[in-house]
Amino acid sequence: MGNSMNKNKYNEIQKQALTFIILMGVVSLFSDMTYEGARSLTGPYLGLLGASAFVVGLVAGLGEFIGYALRLLSGLWADKTRNYWLLTFIGYSLNLFTVPFLALTGHWEIAAMLIIMERMGKGIRKPARDAMMSHAANQVGAGFGFALEEFLDQLGAMLGPLFLALIISINAGLGNLGSYRRGFAFLLLPAIMAMAVLTFSRIKYPIPQNFESGGKVSAEKKFDHRFTLYLAGICFLAAGFADFPLLGFHFQKHQLISGASIPLIYTLAMGIDAVAALFFGKLYDRIGLKSLMLSTLLSSLFAPFVFLSHSLLLIIIGVIFWGIGMGAQESIVKAVIANLISAEKRATAYGIFNSIFGLAWFLGSALMGFLYDRKIILLVLFSVVAQLIAAAFFFVLYQKNKQTKKAS
Repeated sequence: MGNSMNKNKYNEIQKQALTFIILMGVVSLFSDMTYEGARSLTGPYLGLLGASAFVVGLVAGLGEFIGYALRLLSGLWADKTRNYWLLTFIGYSLNLFTVPFLALTGHWEIAAMLIIMERMGKGIRKPARDAMMSHAANQVGAGFGFALEEFLDQLGAMLGPLFLALIISINAGLGNLGSYRRGFAFLLLPAIMAMAVLTFSRIKYPIPQNFESGGKVSAEKKFDHRFTLYLAGICFLAAGFADFPLLGFHFQKHQLISGASIPLIYTLAMGIDAVAALFFGKLYDRIGLKSLMLSTLLSSLFAPFVFLSHSLLLIIIGVIFWGIGMGAQESIVKAVIANLISAEKRATAYGIFNSIFGLAWFLGSALMGFLYDRKIILLVLFSVVAQLIAAAFFFVLYQKNKQTKKAS
């Protein structure tokens, strides 16, 4: 009788945890519609307002750098204060409502400030939000939980630019500047929807930490050498993974894919990202770190196919491998931390992880751009070798986990 009651209670916790994950996934869907839609046009918009190419690149790079740097501070603050929801609301407010304000700007300096503030908002909310998600994800399978959220997130990332393109085409008579402003103004709609669902989630689940108190809790009370090993692998994984703008630049420079078709290739990549996140997330819950090793090995193949081939079919295969890598990065890599780090330190861990990941991504992207200008084969070799080294670190971590389980 007692076992039956405990089982029913645990099943109810799982059901509530899944509902929370879906709600936060819907928040991601609407928020991605807002800021990913805007990010597809912020470069051209700054140019129309009089900014130079240098300014556009500087604003994009500075925004990402500040956003990633803030994740370390916000993660530490979240664990210290336990105000996970407060940081999440502050971050989303900045992240979302700076976007429609772009419609009111007449100077590139103000637009640049808003673009940087949008990235700051994401940096503030990310560790606290991921920590709350981890409590629920651990009840339904950390891999599947984060993968489901990533699937909805990527759906929004695909819908946002399409929504914005529709608004701009309808208002084409206003000219580029006028139609862009109208598009940014309409992005207020998904921003409001995101905040409404977030508010409902806060009311319904005020303490997401309670999900984990009814189920399996990580045994680790502090960071250990395994987390260090994991971060080392993450550094190589991020450094060896190219940004899509570099892929698009390559396609256009060598006239491999027409300019009008490049967004379609990106949409394909985002679709693969979403499907791969679900597949590898579920696989992670079955075989653990071996799924991360597998996805890393597959993503290491993207560079040879994308940068060394002139065949459209082979390029598409390379983009598929690239999408697999993206999907794994947004689901499995966060799930590992949910299983490796205790609840009390998890926001801090996500903050450290995100900051190091962002720095490694930035340095790797800069190096790959430098290598591309010298010899493309050097870029390919660096990308493949870096990701193979990452897979090796994950294998060592896998062995350490096995030893830890045997010892316990």
